Amino acid sequence: MKLINDIVIWFMKKRFERIEYFKKYPVETQHTVLEELLQTARYTEWGQKYNYAQIKNAKEFSEQVPVSTYEDLFPFIERVLKGEPNVLWPTSSEWFSKSSGTTNARSKFIPVSAESLEECHYKGGKDMMTLLVQNRPDTTVFDGKGLSIGGTLHENPYNPDTKAGDISAIIVNNLPAWAQYLRTPTLEIALLDEWETKIARMVELCSEEDVTNMLGVPTWAIVLLDRIMEKKGASNMMEIWPDFQVFVHGAVAFTPYRDLFRTKYFPSSSVDYLEVYNASEGYIAVQDDLSKVGEMLLMLDYGIYYEFVPMSELHSRYPRTLTLDEVELNTNYALVMSTNAGLWRYLIGDTIKFTSKYPFRIKVSGRTKHFINAFGEEVIVENADISVTEACSRTGAKIREFTAAPIFMDENGKGGHEWIFEFETHPDDRELFNKVLDEKLREVNSDYDAKRYKDLALLPPVVHHVPEGTFYRWMSERGQLGGQHKVPRLSNDRKYVDGLLELKNQ
Repeated sequence: MKLINDIVIWFMKKRFERIEYFKKYPVETQHTVLEELLQTARYTEWGQKYNYAQIKNAKEFSEQVPVSTYEDLFPFIERVLKGEPNVLWPTSSEWFSKSSGTTNARSKFIPVSAESLEECHYKGGKDMMTLLVQNRPDTTVFDGKGLSIGGTLHENPYNPDTKAGDISAIIVNNLPAWAQYLRTPTLEIALLDEWETKIARMVELCSEEDVTNMLGVPTWAIVLLDRIMEKKGASNMMEIWPDFQVFVHGAVAFTPYRDLFRTKYFPSSSVDYLEVYNASEGYIAVQDDLSKVGEMLLMLDYGIYYEFVPMSELHSRYPRTLTLDEVELNTNYALVMSTNAGLWRYLIGDTIKFTSKYPFRIKVSGRTKHFINAFGEEVIVENADISVTEACSRTGAKIREFTAAPIFMDENGKGGHEWIFEFETHPDDRELFNKVLDEKLREVNSDYDAKRYKDLALLPPVVHHVPEGTFYRWMSERGQLGGQHKVPRLSNDRKYVDGLLELKNQ
């Protein structure tokens, strides 16, 4: 397949000039995107409601159009789901991404227009490989197959003529023939509904393929890789896929998993790890420099206009937003998007930080609803990932899953945090693990540190180790295996922690 590899790389290199342009002119690029969105949607019901035809700039846009949550937009999205045209976007949506970023039972249906599919999601996938080629010009990644672990598609419950499902399944289903040729498993297997059947079929097929790259959520990748290694009796995946070159990951922070992948699955210095930020709402960012772990280039010409809400404004009725040229480095912002699928000033639910400007690189710091703040400590997912990684490093541990929640105050007026860990390799000193976890949290979060001072309000964390497979069993019982399902790292209530502890004690 060397000829195919050379042809694909030639096309990928042609795309890099466009990426360099928006890196050089980011603000101008975003202005153009906003103008195009407003022009295209000016005669939609939403566009006429907010007088898009008269909006001249970003300032007027932010003054005339409200910031919206999914609940705010749902009355309009519901009409789109039922097939009504020209509500939020002039073209119809045949596909709806069923967002399942948490274990919350409530589903969100995100319209996926033809424009967003082609100009955003597919463009992002191509640019992902373009940036890999830019970092590794001698790559032979297209000599073999690309494995992706996707979700499933179902009939749209509001309109049987359209489909709904994970964004990964929508993308795979609509790939052109040449892209289908370069990927595995087959479309039939990739879109299977029943997870255990799908994983079994993937093990059978993919264990015999020449896989050179893999795309997936780390937690579900681990499940597949373990079963392939068990089937083949291999000590690591390089024995099965000797030409493997890159694991593309997203959806959860990879830092706590990095050592596990480097030692157990791909113990080779030739294997790279590339992070992407592809949500149901759009393809947002790609790691453009493999040496900058956790940092991704914000992709600015995908038909998405970005705004950023300071965290102090998040719960305001009319939150103030910043444009790209107004943001500061290393500051948490809630991400707001207006897209070529008809999401307008949509509060996606993620928080990000800028790690550089010109070019604008970001890292995902958490979710607006995933945190612990029962006592004013304001612990976010980024704090947790950093602290868990440090505790693992100091004790030789490798994790598979974790989650945490508050222990609410007792009669003595003191509370704490309760953590549940599922380990691949247990810490060699459990007390040290707990101590480092607590100390690192105090180091990276001054509010947590203040509450922990002399056990003033928070007692030391309570840590549970659960048997391997506990998280998998818990999600299986709720019908939430595979795709983009995941247990939140942090929760401000105890429903996840209590459910897992109940299972542990059975």
